[in-house]
Amino acid sequence: MCGFIGIIGADGHAVASLYDGLLALQHRGQDAAGIATFDKRFHLKKGEGLVRDIFRQKNMDRLVGGVGVGHVRYPTVGGGSVEDAQPFMTNAPVGIAMAHNGNITNYRQLKADLETHCRRYIDSECDCEIILAVFADEIERQISTADGMRSITPEVIFNAVARVFRDVHGAYSAVAYIAGHGMVAFRDPYGIKPAVLGTRPEASGKVSWCAASESVALDICGYTVSRDIRPGEAVYITDGGEVHSRVVATPNHHPCVFEWIYFARPDSVIDQVSVYGTHIRLGAALAQQIKTAGLRVDAVIPVPDSARAASTGLAATLGVPYREGFVKNRYIGRTFIMPGQGERKKSLRHKLNTVKSEFEGKDVLIVDDSIVRGNTSREIVAMARRAGARKVYLASYSGPIKHPCVYGIDMSTRQELMARERSNEEIALALGADAVFYQTLEAMNEAVRDVGAGFENLCNACFDGKYPTPHVNESVLLEIERDRAAVR
Repeated sequence: MCGFIGIIGADGHAVASLYDGLLALQHRGQDAAGIATFDKRFHLKKGEGLVRDIFRQKNMDRLVGGVGVGHVRYPTVGGGSVEDAQPFMTNAPVGIAMAHNGNITNYRQLKADLETHCRRYIDSECDCEIILAVFADEIERQISTADGMRSITPEVIFNAVARVFRDVHGAYSAVAYIAGHGMVAFRDPYGIKPAVLGTRPEASGKVSWCAASESVALDICGYTVSRDIRPGEAVYITDGGEVHSRVVATPNHHPCVFEWIYFARPDSVIDQVSVYGTHIRLGAALAQQIKTAGLRVDAVIPVPDSARAASTGLAATLGVPYREGFVKNRYIGRTFIMPGQGERKKSLRHKLNTVKSEFEGKDVLIVDDSIVRGNTSREIVAMARRAGARKVYLASYSGPIKHPCVYGIDMSTRQELMARERSNEEIALALGADAVFYQTLEAMNEAVRDVGAGFENLCNACFDGKYPTPHVNESVLLEIERDRAAVR
């Protein structure tokens, strides 16, 4: 899971807005970041670490031009080194800079095919370079003629994106700038990964455009959200401000439910559904299950920050006090998206501390967004007991995660998943809790769709093992597991 932003048509230099947008998307990836701008030539800066640590004033001064793309990286394929940081660039058949969010399930096959049949060497372990190579190769095919090269037209762009959708399996959305031509953004036919489009009036009277992974990036940069990019759609905005869009592959919309549960910021809206509002509904739905179980508690305590909104909905429905029992160190990154297991455990020890008065002698219900590997949950339960809690119940406002994600979330090794082949009682015992509660899949999905969303289906693959895209079989699962194990 990563975050991208692309801007075209800005007055002056786009880098300040790109930087602000990446800060707003930092929650989507903390491993690496990069920005590429264009002003007669490309200017690129990328590195490992947080956005604020990579870009110094000297970098900002060098990244000139009113157009550019930016990226924050969360590694799923590749070791997360600077060589795998985005944006990626190519100069054939024309200069292109691209950033993406997602994961390719036929990565190895495509890499071999591109090198063997298209003579395009892949120099990284990052999916984005594969998408860029397929996209660029098709543009070259489209514009090559017996007499030389023909113009890059919207039709050429749409045909190139159609080739990507045909050849590249998995889940992805992307933004790219084609030197001297325009910006293109697209979202795969299943729409698993989000992408949103917006506009901003410039002082010159022009309109600039922004495409990003979440609406919050547009908000921060002063853009008004126009709409979500549709599944299977490509949007092409020329340097002259002409906007062309086309659905180039049959859509089969299955947005990732984990976007609303964990990854997206609460102030984002994805596919016209508020993340914050979804959290409130998820908490209220979970409360009904806890009521049915007859559980009585003294306080509902969220694991900060992602569980706060759901906990307010849960506490209000139960009629139980909401309390802040954990204090988070804001200078520690999101534990779930740390690149390795050892780093996750080390980070967790420094991430949270308890307010002992909220636990001493009390029966507490601790609410979290999910239970994946169980490391965070086990330590949280232990912290509550050390703080004096009499009973510790743990509730996940998502369902039990039993299957690996092949679409770009680092839960790829089946043996790591706490809920796989364990009952709720066994999970509670393994975590040291008095009881564990999970959201039902039906209630989870209904909470997302409850506001008249324009889709019926959601990607629940990590919960039910039903992968919406074709070609996901046992060999694909094993290959991705090997790739993840190699970087741990």
